[in-house]
Amino acid sequence: MTMNKLFSLQPLLLAALCAAAALCAPARAADPGPDVARLLADADRYRMTDDNLVVETRVTTTSPDKERLYTVYAQSGRRSLVVMRSPAEQGQKVLMLGDDFWLLMPGTQRPMRITPMQKLLGDASTGDIATLRWSQDYAATLVGAEPCAEGAAPSAAATCWHLSLAAQRKGVSYARIELWLGRTHHEPVRADLYVQSDKLAKQARFIADRPERPTRIDVMELSDQLGNGRRTRIEYLSRQVRRVPESWLNPMALVRNPTLE
Repeated sequence: MTMNKLFSLQPLLLAALCAAAALCAPARAADPGPDVARLLADADRYRMTDDNLVVETRVTTTSPDKERLYTVYAQSGRRSLVVMRSPAEQGQKVLMLGDDFWLLMPGTQRPMRITPMQKLLGDASTGDIATLRWSQDYAATLVGAEPCAEGAAPSAAATCWHLSLAAQRKGVSYARIELWLGRTHHEPVRADLYVQSDKLAKQARFIADRPERPTRIDVMELSDQLGNGRRTRIEYLSRQVRRVPESWLNPMALVRNPTLE
């Protein structure tokens, strides 16, 4: 082989060597993205700050202006007791045990079965008040990083993780939830709430105690998407760690103990 031919083959030999090196090099691991289960567990802690809580809750609406007060005993194992405090509902209670909901009326001896979509005031349902965790009820998938603000331009800074939640049990208010969480602290920012027919029923906006470094969600605002456009505000006035007696979580025992003594 002449020297000229050898020089003419050098580019081809270099290309072949480079290709072989690329094939032999270890493949780079794809970015797995955030741990979705961790994201959802983090988001839950902003509403349910302990496994056993008593949460004083106020629900208000405008057009007409109304207000209701509730004491929610949210307990581990997806159990909650909602005690109604306002004069218009005085003595009524809602008990949630897993997928089962009961309404207990004063003066009656038989708890009534209800659904988690039973209305309380405005667009707040029993499920909205009694259920404070998503991770127990939904399987989550990561959609991607998106602007937190609804309708923001695609070029806007992507500051939220968008999760799509699919219901894993029957006793939930919504079959699907589209949830946006802050990327830094994983606090809930907003959500689209879909019923069984896959219609968008409500949109939720969450207001934290400290926007720059949130520690808890203080307010959930619901806006109706099925017709009336009404807005409902759910305020978590206080939270205290408390484990209630087991008898408070038994529908027949509650009938015999209406004052919770």
